[in-house]
Amino acid sequence: MHIRIIVAGKPALAYAKAGADEYLKRLSRLGSYEWVVVKAGSRSEVSARLLERSHGCLRVALDERGEMLSTRGLAEKLQAFERRGDVKTLAFLIGAADGHEPDLRDACEWVLTLSPFTLQHELALVVLLEQLYRVASLRAGSPYHRD
Repeated sequence: MHIRIIVAGKPALAYAKAGADEYLKRLSRLGSYEWVVVKAGSRSEVSARLLERSHGCLRVALDERGEMLSTRGLAEKLQAFERRGDVKTLAFLIGAADGHEPDLRDACEWVLTLSPFTLQHELALVVLLEQLYRVASLRAGSPYHRD
């Protein structure tokens, strides 16, 4: 299963750019991952762009109102999507500062939260990538993840 992370705007903060680059490099050795940047704008413009770039994918919106899972729970959820057989690409959608339109959340099969806190979108990108790396390394039998 291919994983596409679609984000509104390129990270402007140095730590976010460095973190995203580092985890994407690590992930490239463990599976098929893609980082797609859409142009920032208003909430409705960004939501439309995210939906357009995720067409044909199983969509996961990152939103503070979503389901909160442990790392192992995330691993199980991703494995369940793989087992379905009909999911070729899973797209994680990260909006801009104003979040997602309700229509975008409704168009997603799953809404996930990384924290009960509202996270700045660049930080959310780094946290998501680290968790995806943690899940991939867990599945590969690497000692990176510790319970």
